[in-house]
Amino acid sequence: MKLTKTQRQHRVAQLLEREAVASQAELVRLLGEQGVEATQVTVSRDLEELGAVKVRRAGGALVYALPEAPKERPAPEVHLRRVLGEWVAEVDSSSNLVVVRTPPGCAHVVASAIDRAGMDEVLGTVAGDDTVLVVAAVQVAGEDLARKLAVMAGREPQRDADGDGGDDSGVG
Repeated sequence: MKLTKTQRQHRVAQLLEREAVASQAELVRLLGEQGVEATQVTVSRDLEELGAVKVRRAGGALVYALPEAPKERPAPEVHLRRVLGEWVAEVDSSSNLVVVRTPPGCAHVVASAIDRAGMDEVLGTVAGDDTVLVVAAVQVAGEDLARKLAVMAGREPQRDADGDGGDDSGVG
């Protein structure tokens, strides 16, 4: 199967985390076993872009590994706060779901930052063009997660305490 560069690099990263990959040829073979078409040149470029390095394992074997938290990259939570602050227009919730609105074409950036932050409250994300659907973990209410994401973004959640989104001041 033909994957996008991002999808292929995600697979490469997963393989490096699970397998002791000693060569680019071995990585090409492992990708092939998953049905992913990739050449040695492509894999070489992917490893470079991912920042993979060869490290010595116990027993002396050299294998590829990805840096844990490179110095030039911010920690996931710092990155998440920056991305949310820059790209989130609105946050809303319903039950265990959170809807995050972004400018057109930006939802994937926000979803990726949420995924990479490794938040225990988040089960997963689905990104469209300008909307991210965030699924809250079982023990977490969507409203609580929406509030947390909104605060991180410097925004307020769209729904009020009673969930109707309306003005409860009695003035009308």
